[in-house]
Amino acid sequence: MSTIKDVAALAGVSFTTVSHVLNETRPVSAEARRRVLAAVEEIGYLPSAVARSLRKSETRIIGVLVPNVQNPFFAELVCGVEETCRLAGYSVFLCNSDNDPKRQQQYMRTLLEKRIDGLLLSSAGDDEALAQIFQMARVPSVTVDRLVPGARADRVSVNNREGAAAAVRHLLELGHRAVGCISGPVEFEVAQERIAGWRETLQAAGIEPQAHWLIHSDFSSHGGYEAGKRLLGAAPELSAVFASNDLMALGLMRAAAEAARPVPASLSVVGFDDIELSAYAYPSLTTVGCSIKELGREAGRALLARIEQPQATLREVLIKPQLVRRESTAPLAGGAAVPPAKAAKAAKAGKGA
Repeated sequence: MSTIKDVAALAGVSFTTVSHVLNETRPVSAEARRRVLAAVEEIGYLPSAVARSLRKSETRIIGVLVPNVQNPFFAELVCGVEETCRLAGYSVFLCNSDNDPKRQQQYMRTLLEKRIDGLLLSSAGDDEALAQIFQMARVPSVTVDRLVPGARADRVSVNNREGAAAAVRHLLELGHRAVGCISGPVEFEVAQERIAGWRETLQAAGIEPQAHWLIHSDFSSHGGYEAGKRLLGAAPELSAVFASNDLMALGLMRAAAEAARPVPASLSVVGFDDIELSAYAYPSLTTVGCSIKELGREAGRALLARIEQPQATLREVLIKPQLVRRESTAPLAGGAAVPPAKAAKAAKAGKGA
């Protein structure tokens, strides 16, 4: 690889002059600047990012650690983060923990060893060791979507409780009263908040959710499919289901079709997140959410602000989700739900299984 001395020799100037031209640290004559830039282009010289980071105490690199890049939510989120950071002159170093806390810790250490200027994290789960790494690292940080208990970081997230409440209110307005829920992993705060929104909204309408109306899954489409089969088998009285993310809702719709419960004629389904794919399912998915890419942009802006002012008061940005009405929900039709006596018998059988 060519060096700064190669550029200096070709341009006929000192290597310090080349450094001043490239880093804009001191005025240089127009002719010297022209020769330096021509030499850089001719030999294809690339300045050392390592040397620059040592000199300026910055790398212009943002570390982004997410739990599952296969989930469209995180893919769209990262696009928004990358767009905002790129416009500010930063590159993004992306790591995928694959929902593995130990891999998450490993990547955290790797990113910190790279001397990143900032970290944006969506956690793979409750991990005390992760919070300890946060405290030792003292790098400007933002958590997005999922909370990291004990971490000193700004947070950008969707109002999960309000989003779930909006989904259930929509179903109640359509006449549904037996509304089930497919949730994410119980240890995730985001899952707990969405369950709370579902439960509280039903209770406010005078409906007490039954224990067998709730099934926990893993935020994946396959998980939604398996949970859907279990839920519809244990609670055939349900006329509607709120799924805690769109991927599980899509899996549920497949399970409903196999169980001869067509959506929305026999079962209304609402998801959460409004991933791009939800608009192209058949029927298209009614959901709640915000622009995921804009959520990523907001997280990127929050991190850039933290880098600029590392001692500023921590803040939380809570984005209110909106209901997106599509084709997977419909008014409760007479006879669509299973008769109560049959439903109670099926639910009892499901518990025994």
